[in-house]
Amino acid sequence: MSFKGKPLVAVFFLILCSFAHISCEQGSALVRMNLVVETASGGRVPLQAEIARTPAEQEKGYMNRERIPDGTGMLFVYTADRKMSFWMKNTPHPLSIAFIDSDGIIREIRDMAPFSRETITSTRSVRYALEVPAGWFVRAGISVGDRLAGAEPGTSLKALF
Repeated sequence: MSFKGKPLVAVFFLILCSFAHISCEQGSALVRMNLVVETASGGRVPLQAEIARTPAEQEKGYMNRERIPDGTGMLFVYTADRKMSFWMKNTPHPLSIAFIDSDGIIREIRDMAPFSRETITSTRSVRYALEVPAGWFVRAGISVGDRLAGAEPGTSLKALF
């Protein structure tokens, strides 16, 4: 048995494993965007959101994530208004979800339990859904009727998507 070329294969394998580890540590290759929630009282609550636009990104969501810091979320963007349904398969963290209409207005906020296969469905047709760590909306003073927008003042979700 010859060892010629095997060190090169071993090095290549180690490099490949390193990239896989880095990718898992970062948690996602989704585009991140700075957004704000404009509250009824005139406040602006910053939020960094990962944007899930494709069916594959939306299906994966926060599955198997090690951590989801406060002040971050995942915005699910759809091309048309519809009733949306979500579940927590393989999602180890409790989440809160806001169902948001095409004007960026938060219409519902619901809580979701880790690993639950119970389907959480919006009661009305909406364009977006925003998942955040459980209780973040309450801690940040955000409620139904507030508006999600771009970080730049005057930038609507419609202008971004």
